[in-house]
Amino acid sequence: VILLYLESFKNPRRFMQLARKVGKRKPILLVKGGRTGAGQRAAGSHTAALAASDTAVEALMHQTGVIRVQSIEELFDVAELLSAQSLPAGKRVGIVTNAGGPGILCADACEISGLEIVKISDELQATIAECLPSAAGLFNPIDMIASATPQEYAHVIQTMLLSDEIDALIVIYITVGVTDPDEIVKGIKQGIQASRDAGKNDKPVVSCFMGEKEVRTEITLETERIPTYKFPESAAIALGKAAGYAEWKQKEAGALYRFTDADTDEAQRICRKAIQERGEGWLSAQETIDLCAAMGLPFSRSGVATSASEAEAIAQALGFPVALKLASTEIVHKTEHNAVYLNLQDASQVSDAFLSIQKNLEESGNLHAMDGVLLQPMLKEGIEIMVGVVDDPAFGPLIAFGLGGVHVEILKDVSFRLSPLSDFDVKEMVSEIRGTLLLQGYRGKPAADIPAIEEFLLRISLLLEEVEEVCELDFNPIMALAPGNGCVIVDARIRVRPLIKRES
Repeated sequence: VILLYLESFKNPRRFMQLARKVGKRKPILLVKGGRTGAGQRAAGSHTAALAASDTAVEALMHQTGVIRVQSIEELFDVAELLSAQSLPAGKRVGIVTNAGGPGILCADACEISGLEIVKISDELQATIAECLPSAAGLFNPIDMIASATPQEYAHVIQTMLLSDEIDALIVIYITVGVTDPDEIVKGIKQGIQASRDAGKNDKPVVSCFMGEKEVRTEITLETERIPTYKFPESAAIALGKAAGYAEWKQKEAGALYRFTDADTDEAQRICRKAIQERGEGWLSAQETIDLCAAMGLPFSRSGVATSASEAEAIAQALGFPVALKLASTEIVHKTEHNAVYLNLQDASQVSDAFLSIQKNLEESGNLHAMDGVLLQPMLKEGIEIMVGVVDDPAFGPLIAFGLGGVHVEILKDVSFRLSPLSDFDVKEMVSEIRGTLLLQGYRGKPAADIPAIEEFLLRISLLLEEVEEVCELDFNPIMALAPGNGCVIVDARIRVRPLIKRES
């Protein structure tokens, strides 16, 4: 087991490469100092506002399988388990205790740690009950009550470990003055050893001894050591970390994708031309549309107008109703300037909207920031999602995915990963947000084209890897259409800066 204490990463991308390789052979545990002091970069977009200072570290740990812990105590708790026991084959946990309270607290901690407290079968309950008093609790956790004897511990532990209904076992003992703790230890060892002798060596066992200081807590068998913790929550957290690592270890590495229809050279040319003309900043509406076209990113049919009459003509060509919004390389949040108009039904409404935006900006002293307006046909169907990127100074591009619209910063239901993304990364990003139920079709609502969303994320990752001038972007909202119909970008902002060479 490798244990790390870190305060910063000199080369996170190199760390990612090494950790992925090493982590498949042995677990890496990390506790990081300085989680709250770094501060947050001033938010220039939705994504920047969502990406807290510690988000990139969390994404790095998730993608590399590094087990992140929150304290030195937890670091050694988890290390003790990983160095002494095998990894669990799954997340189903059994709990054996002689006191209901610690068992309940342990069950709560297990679920919080991502483990599953399974309901054991009637058949297994009947076998367990053969040697327990009628007052015992036969559900999981199994409460053998305070009078539990060494023989009862041995029987229940052996029965649980021999069953196929759990993947790991937590054994709890609290001193109540009825039994000798040393004799309980013998009973626990007997139950574990009997299951091992029967060939059940794949289920890890951890224990918790609570009580007076003189309680013996070392449980060592001929071929293994049983980690023992002071509190049931500690045992549950350690087991949860082990199960999460085991799950990551079984995953395939995933594949990075290239797309033959993605013209990264053209995308780079657009960015460099904008930088040459205006320096660091946001691409214009037309540059954004052109870059999306080069990368095969589906932008809604659009037109940019610089006058009311031109806006009317574009709206006629697109077909009513249309949306009209400010086009600006300076103003990020258009709604704050009353610069978004929806469901415009005819040319006169389009003209009035254009002139209204113009007047509002003039009165606020921001008319110089108006490059024109962007017009698009109204989309009546689809689920709003968002994809965003911020460039972390140390970690590089950090990609965000979540439900879109104006509520994204309020709900904060967002998944983050570091670029580059594999096909497994994008599947996880889409499935792990709470709003994924909406994408799958909720209560009769139409589902979204999830493969198209995953492809969209892979194309964004390719853009970031090949066009390093892109330092921030917000695609919000993107309309995720019905299965087979793809998705459509409704609003997009892309920020560029002169090339900064990353360490490899």
